[in-house]
Amino acid sequence: MKKFLLKNYAKLIARVGGNIQTGQRVLIKAQLDQPEFVCMLVEECYRAGACEVTVEWADQRLDKLASRYESVKELSAVTGWEEAKLAYREQILPVLINLRSADPDGMKGADREKITLAEMARSAITKPYTDRMANRYQWCVAAVPSVGWAKKIFPKERAGTAVEKLWELILKVSRADGKDPLTDWMWHNRLLRERCEKINSLGLVALEYKSKNGTDLRVGLIEKARFIAGKKNTVDGKYFNPNIPTEECFTTPKRGDAEGIVYATKPLSYGGELIEDFWIRFVSGKAAECGAKKNEELLKRIIGMDEGASYLGECALVPYDSPINQTGILFYNTLFDENACCHLALGRGYSNTIENFEKLTRSDFLELGVNDSSVHVDFMIGAEDLEIIGVTRERERVRVFENGTWSKALQ
Repeated sequence: MKKFLLKNYAKLIARVGGNIQTGQRVLIKAQLDQPEFVCMLVEECYRAGACEVTVEWADQRLDKLASRYESVKELSAVTGWEEAKLAYREQILPVLINLRSADPDGMKGADREKITLAEMARSAITKPYTDRMANRYQWCVAAVPSVGWAKKIFPKERAGTAVEKLWELILKVSRADGKDPLTDWMWHNRLLRERCEKINSLGLVALEYKSKNGTDLRVGLIEKARFIAGKKNTVDGKYFNPNIPTEECFTTPKRGDAEGIVYATKPLSYGGELIEDFWIRFVSGKAAECGAKKNEELLKRIIGMDEGASYLGECALVPYDSPINQTGILFYNTLFDENACCHLALGRGYSNTIENFEKLTRSDFLELGVNDSSVHVDFMIGAEDLEIIGVTRERERVRVFENGTWSKALQ
């Protein structure tokens, strides 16, 4: 991969994704797959004005070994120094950059029950810190290739060729392969904002999804919630782009207001394993039944992670003809696959979709119907024939999606 393209990508992540300001601290989380690119990104963070850049490395192989040999008690432990680190980060609010590169099958064979129990126990200690940090710091999730991930997408290619092809794909769909990615993203953010303005002008209180695959679902919306997209803002007005790439216009649905059944149209990669060909039935807003041809037990563990995990936290609208879907590639990575077509999310809702969110408290969000959970798991439901009808406050019915993409009224 040409070095100048990688440098442009690193610059995009630092300046548009994280929007690092002079004097801010930065935390980068990455796997061991692309250390040279991480070094490029660290330098771009310093050039953007960061006073300190810290990198936390991880490796799926080590996580898998820990799940095999450590007890649930050991895996669940949040040591004093870990909690002190969380408290410190709550105080300094570093810009968080998360580089995804995990092998979709990298945790296959791990003790999933042990991992789930440990995640639930750890969350009871760590979640209060992350809750207090919500909407107060900039963050960005982007991706780099790993051999395992690249070979999953291009199984017939040699490892080096597969990684190169995946790099090309990542840069293309992230709008990072042009001469000026920063300007390209300025226009992309503007187009997404204009689309959200059109949707919000409708005054929708519910969405009804229907597809020939069996999807027949109604989801209620929070009256004070808005569809947002692309660039976000912290409570003190610093903007950032949380996802590179992004094609979605999304909002937070109302907890307890979802009825019907929905079928996933793409596999869900979760914790290094794939859940395939699955469905979920909602009753009074809660996931009451589910099934899957592959990894059904893992799906049930996600839904049962905590009380909020069985409720919806996001409704995202993405046209089936999005640039990511047009590649014809299944990425086996939620960052990309969720931006290929419409999706929903189980678990935690986004409080920053609520009008004047910066003036509201956690109890205000809960009262409005923003779901709370330790997890937020996106799953894809977009199809070529997906129809979405919006219901307005006046009970008028407006076509939002037809044939898998935006209706003529919203184009």
